[in-house]
Amino acid sequence: MGSYTKKNLKTEVENQAPKFDMPPEMEVRFARTPLGGETLGLSLMKLAPGFRIPFGHKHEQQEEVYVVVRGSAQVAVEDEIVELSEWDAIRFDKNTMRAVEAGPEGVEYLAFGAGEDPRDAEMVPNWWGAQKST
Repeated sequence: MGSYTKKNLKTEVENQAPKFDMPPEMEVRFARTPLGGETLGLSLMKLAPGFRIPFGHKHEQQEEVYVVVRGSAQVAVEDEIVELSEWDAIRFDKNTMRAVEAGPEGVEYLAFGAGEDPRDAEMVPNWWGAQKST
């Protein structure tokens, strides 16, 4: 017989942003461990209106998908800016640097990843600001 784990992402998964010294304009709920995921990661991200994540990141061993569930955003993907609206999904290959900026009404999105090591992330502070112009 199979098993499952059910969690409410907003009430049963802790906002980890303060623990990682992230700005108050970010809410980050990493659900992999609360859900008991072994290779599947799921995060709920919420950004205040016009807020840009202060770092770019990529994963060496996993691809990732973002799905916008509320609001809009721009995503810097390597050298390109991609506009996202509600229910848009965007997939990133392994080793693809990206950063997100919320639209005028803010953004909430789900991030799905698959990989053995949940710490597989390279983060570059001020990546968008240093690499991109808006």
